[in-house]
Amino acid sequence: MAEAPWLTIVGIGEDGLEGLAPASRAALEAAEIVMGPARHLALARGLAAETRVWPAPFADGLPILLGLRGRRTAVLASGDPFWHGAGAVIARALARSEWRALPGPSAFSLAASRLGWPLERTRRLGLHAAPLTRLRPHLAPNVRIVALLRDGAAVAELAGYLCAQGFGASRLFVMEALGGPRERVSEARADALPAGDFAHPLCVAMELAGDGPAVPRASGIDDAFFEHDGQITKRPMRALALSALAPRPGELLWDIGAGAGSIAIEWLLSDAATQAIGVEARPDRAARIRANAARLGVDRLRVVEGEAPAALDGLPPPQAVFIGGGLSEALIADLERRLAPGARLVANAVTLESEALLAACQARRGGELLRVELAEASPLGGRRGWKAAYPVTQWRAVLR
Repeated sequence: MAEAPWLTIVGIGEDGLEGLAPASRAALEAAEIVMGPARHLALARGLAAETRVWPAPFADGLPILLGLRGRRTAVLASGDPFWHGAGAVIARALARSEWRALPGPSAFSLAASRLGWPLERTRRLGLHAAPLTRLRPHLAPNVRIVALLRDGAAVAELAGYLCAQGFGASRLFVMEALGGPRERVSEARADALPAGDFAHPLCVAMELAGDGPAVPRASGIDDAFFEHDGQITKRPMRALALSALAPRPGELLWDIGAGAGSIAIEWLLSDAATQAIGVEARPDRAARIRANAARLGVDRLRVVEGEAPAALDGLPPPQAVFIGGGLSEALIADLERRLAPGARLVANAVTLESEALLAACQARRGGELLRVELAEASPLGGRRGWKAAYPVTQWRAVLR
């Protein structure tokens, strides 16, 4: 049998050593050094091994851990170390042959077991180190969520956030120290959360209810979700643009001339693994993009202030590019030099000059050219008539 790696990552619960599986208990008893946060070390009190407190911030502990290489070491983490835990960060710093993991029940599993909720149909979010706005894409009646929170004070903040979004009727189950002697489960509506102290560690299970607006899953969400100064790709054209861009998990978008950031934000809403960079020359619009992204729960949107193509220098290469502003022959030529073959390029034009440019681009470089004319019913005297918007020409091409 091969020798065990020098490092074992052990998931420990609130019941301490008593709740550990035999393999986890044996790994801790065989370790020369046990390292972990002070709270976890207290749960494992009584071990013969030397103990080291993992410092804060978390990254400061990695050099200390690496300095123990070759000595039989165990690191303590909460429950399942690979559910919003320390496991992935530690694993990235080591070769696969150097470590093994012995997880315990996660807070999500414990919460589901208390409520009888099927985990495969329950959203599971780590909000202990993330803003509450990450909830926004998930807010809809009858959705169930279990979220990890940073501390007891965050429970009232969560309830207030749900009320502000129109989901004050949601049922909350505040779960403290699950699995241990201090376990406590409290139930209340978000809009009637009683005053009181909640103790870390905790999670909150939510059964959402209310009349707040849910963020649609289809491309082309209502313009009212975005703050803007009129510089926004309107809903119907946004839906067509997103369809042409065809976001896929793991891909990066450049949204050039981002305006209100609506294209980049909807790209990010399509999948949690997507990434996007919005490029905007005006500082006031760049600030508005950041605010829109944060409010809709996609604060991972990166905003670069400056004019393309100069502002593109040093950015990671994208799989798709949308040009909503600043269209020029120079920009198109620059993108062709920068982008790898297979990158998807979508550009919209409204003026005659920019339309002519796209027609020339399609003639020389191929791709698809689409002209869209939309009209909306509006009052006309005592009756109604069609009010036409400016026609929009869209060019979509895959670079060769």
